[in-house]
Amino acid sequence: MTTLTPGRPAPGRTPPGRLTSGRSGRLTPARLLRRAPLNVAALAVLAVSVFPVYWMVLTAFKPTRDIQSQTPTFWPAHPTLEHFATAVSADGFWTFWRNSLAVTASAVLLALVVALLAAFAVARMRWRGRKAFVLMVFIAQMAPWEALLVSMFIIARDTDMLDKLSMLTLIYFMTTLPFTIVTLRGFLAAIPAELEEAALMDGCDRATAFRRVVLPLLAPGLMSTSLFGFITAWNEFAFANALIIKNQDDRTLPVWLSSFSNVFGTDWGATMAASTLFMLPVLLIFLVLQRRVTSGMIAGAVKG
Repeated sequence: MTTLTPGRPAPGRTPPGRLTSGRSGRLTPARLLRRAPLNVAALAVLAVSVFPVYWMVLTAFKPTRDIQSQTPTFWPAHPTLEHFATAVSADGFWTFWRNSLAVTASAVLLALVVALLAAFAVARMRWRGRKAFVLMVFIAQMAPWEALLVSMFIIARDTDMLDKLSMLTLIYFMTTLPFTIVTLRGFLAAIPAELEEAALMDGCDRATAFRRVVLPLLAPGLMSTSLFGFITAWNEFAFANALIIKNQDDRTLPVWLSSFSNVFGTDWGATMAASTLFMLPVLLIFLVLQRRVTSGMIAGAVKG
């Protein structure tokens, strides 16, 4: 018979805070050595991915003489905000910023509403043609939307929708809808249906049960899905460049950035400053919603 002494762990148990050896989670030198190539490869991929963004922001703060210098510098010796002032004061900057924000926000909100209803029907209901519908959504998600550029242009021309932001909003809505449906379906499937059933037994109708029980649990998924949809629509260039031809005041910011070098000649500092400002909305939204987005991605990966 084994006598347990107060303050001592039971035989075979590890004291709290002490790492075990062998196949446990302890990082031994041998395991660290085996992981070293993977860690180096991950750092190399990170450096290659982040360096263009770093160089863009760095160039935005460099004086013009340092940008045109043949010897590259990896840190601004004399940082300046001159290029940002040039970009902000450029003709049409705030107009195109407002156009991009209005089109992207409208498309994402519309896609969230429609995709939420479709995902709920797919995840919670059983109806004829459900599997075929899911298959068509997956096919639409995999299809390259740029292949439909010519047909979209013809439709917009025949319906007198060229040079209109409403047509651009509908296209962005269609491009973000399949991804939103697929993602929200995974989030809804991860929420136990028994919670809704309990609310229905307590006297709630289906709409009230969804609003009070499912929707709060779905909030992280909605935020993460809306963020990725926002990035997709915010960075889109091909459709905006092809469908906004005559009315230049309805251009979006990516199209305006493509002609920025023509307006300012060789002023690459202003171009990089405008690109940095273009990146800020997505970065700020991600920083604000970081916790919700991370938890939503983890929840969506649990059950699909």
